[in-house]
Amino acid sequence: MEYTPAARRPAQLEAFSRLLDVLDRLRAECPWDRKQTLESLRHLTIEETYELSDAIIRGNLPDLQKELGDVMLHLTFYAKIASEQGAFDIADVLNAQCEKLIFRHPHIYGNVQADSEEDVKRNWEQLKLQEKGNSSVLGGVPASLPALIKAMRIQEKARGAGFDWEKPEQVWEKVQEELQEFGNEFADVVPSEGRQERAAAEFGDLLFSLINFARHAGINPEEALERTNRKFIHRFQHLETASARDGYQLRDLTLAQMDVYWNQAKQLPPAGSPE
Repeated sequence: MEYTPAARRPAQLEAFSRLLDVLDRLRAECPWDRKQTLESLRHLTIEETYELSDAIIRGNLPDLQKELGDVMLHLTFYAKIASEQGAFDIADVLNAQCEKLIFRHPHIYGNVQADSEEDVKRNWEQLKLQEKGNSSVLGGVPASLPALIKAMRIQEKARGAGFDWEKPEQVWEKVQEELQEFGNEFADVVPSEGRQERAAAEFGDLLFSLINFARHAGINPEEALERTNRKFIHRFQHLETASARDGYQLRDLTLAQMDVYWNQAKQLPPAGSPE
């Protein structure tokens, strides 16, 4: 059946109203829900967000539906607590978001011309500066973001301001340059004073340039690295189970023997795929 948003709107509004009613009752009658604060929910929300991300990476839509529900509950819960403090409620939250979206899409709700995704991003960043009064395009990047994701956001915002390479080949040349500079720190047989610190700085530059190249190549480096993490875990766990089945303990195996099991694991279907 073809999905038509207008036809589903009554059911969507009814479901959201039901969530608000359930939360109201839980907040009034459940000891655990009654005890929660903005601060106590924070770490749980972070956990739920990672679980949502995990479902997306695995491409598991049933899990995605469940995790979206968990995150939606948390967002509604925060607004509920804020309403009890007389600050705002969920209607204020949603209306403010609608106003922000309308303001940041003048090419839809106004007379601004934006013919490409890049035009939209550039307008978006400039409007954010107007909204928040930041003196820097990078002022809106959260300081607590994980470093890899922060690098992505920094580069995206700089691009929105027009500061970016024009072609992927130029970025790849920068990667090669940073790789050479990193390698130079280990060229001497005798370690020089401060080499570790310089090597760490060059390694950071190399990572930053690789993330930049991934962005130009249409690759999300965070997702790519997580997929590699999962692939490594899948293969290493095969190494553990297969060697144990043959009567070995990992500490007793040579690297060459481990490679045999590792190469077997490389022939297996990826984790989570049908056999």
